[in-house]
Amino acid sequence: MKTSILFYSYTGHTKKAAEELAAREAAELAEIEDVRRPGKVKAYVAGCFAAIKGKTWPVQPLSVDLTAYDRLILMSPVWAGNPPPAVNAVMERLPEGKTVAVKMISTSGKSGCRERVEAIVKAKNGILESFEDIQMK
Repeated sequence: MKTSILFYSYTGHTKKAAEELAAREAAELAEIEDVRRPGKVKAYVAGCFAAIKGKTWPVQPLSVDLTAYDRLILMSPVWAGNPPPAVNAVMERLPEGKTVAVKMISTSGKSGCRERVEAIVKAKNGILESFEDIQMK
């Protein structure tokens, strides 16, 4: 099964976890990057409000064609219990019928977004293979 790991990382913690997983899974990495990287105040204030509402922010084109993969692993930090706006933007663009595994990285190891993420995947006729909250060390 051909797998791609899509990740967004503001502080570098999620990037490190994605690189480690890619090495174990022999998967291709694709970073989700903001068109304009927000400063800390915008990221942690406006970004958190946008995350709560499921809003998106513009992202750079991905370095991979998502239709070429059988399985996608989406790795994301948790902003106010939810995926950040950049991750929301990519979830909106998921191809139809994909198997998706989601790994949410946070200091608490808890998010409140499983239902929201699962609804997005199902709306794309996809399968949510797994949803995992991971506490960063």
